Amino acid sequence: MGGEPTTVQARGAEIFGLFGTTWALMQFIFAPLLGALSDRFGRRPVLILSAFGLGIDYIIMALAPNLTWLFIGRVVSGITSASFTVSFAYVADTVPGERRAGAYGMIGSIWGVGFIIGPLVGGLLAGIGPRFPFWGAATLSIASAAYGLFVLPESLPIGHRSPVSFKKANPIGSLFMIRARRGLSGFVTVNFLNFLAFQVLPSVYVLYAAYRYGWGYALVGSALALAGACSIIVQGLLVRRVVGRFGERLALLIGIVSCTTGFVIWGLAPNSIVFMIAIIFYAPIGFVQPALQGLMTRRVSPSEQGMLQGINGSLMGLTGVIGPTLFTLVYAFFIAKNAPVNLPGAPFLLSALLMIGSLILAFKVTRALDRSSLSREPFRTTIESQT
Repeated sequence: MGGEPTTVQARGAEIFGLFGTTWALMQFIFAPLLGALSDRFGRRPVLILSAFGLGIDYIIMALAPNLTWLFIGRVVSGITSASFTVSFAYVADTVPGERRAGAYGMIGSIWGVGFIIGPLVGGLLAGIGPRFPFWGAATLSIASAAYGLFVLPESLPIGHRSPVSFKKANPIGSLFMIRARRGLSGFVTVNFLNFLAFQVLPSVYVLYAAYRYGWGYALVGSALALAGACSIIVQGLLVRRVVGRFGERLALLIGIVSCTTGFVIWGLAPNSIVFMIAIIFYAPIGFVQPALQGLMTRRVSPSEQGMLQGINGSLMGLTGVIGPTLFTLVYAFFIAKNAPVNLPGAPFLLSALLMIGSLILAFKVTRALDRSSLSREPFRTTIESQT
């Protein structure tokens, strides 16, 4: 009986990992499809149907009689939640190019609030019963669909829509399409490296803090909540000001350098205090996505914004499949008895190396564009009637 709890926990971890990987895989496959559909039929119907489908999916999971049904629900959830990429295309439709970084920063801060409040509300509902968090999520999703149905206007004019093609609607074909857009492939690679580096946090943060500093779940959760709060401040209050004064290029580079420093401190921190200080350096990562999105959306036409965001969503899903395995294997290798050196912070140092690679590439790509037309928008993507 002594080994039974460990076996049960190990089995639970395997199932949890399978569910997480499957969810990320669905994002990788279906984000380009949803983006392409929004380029053809408009953003509004895709957002509404996805929110409604997500609500129905949560109801299925709330009623699931076994793990098979819960797994099916997770698959559907991964597909429908890939519509977050369409919301980014909606911003590109309605916000002028020079103001998009600030708008994306605001969206990021709102999501950050959700990531802090969501687990709190979910924990409270779970105290009532294990199925109640699913009912709560279903209610919010259907409410979101209702808002889209009765309030949200369409952002993409009929004249800017484009037909759906297999090449645009699958992750491999859409990646090849970006090669035709000058400078865009470099930005996409920067985005991929950043997404992959970020995966170290959900993959090994808890394991590392417990192994190195003896932290419990409560302290780890508090640290992650603090990191989220700092990111909210950066994206909600600072992105618009920094980008407005210094431009997207400098904001992007500042965010990457600061985040790299944070990863290095996390990987080498000798004690808990230094480990917590790393959060301050990591927080400016909130500059990265708004600045990147602002730059990338000005490289494609109005009829391709959904495709672009589908590519970004697909990359995020792909790193969600690769990252957990990569970082946990590195972590396990460097804490093993036969490791060449005991270095439990190795995954964070690997993330720092990935960020350095993205920094070099970002510096090169943005410098090349800055010499030509970074400040000029190549496509008229603003809908005058809505701005």
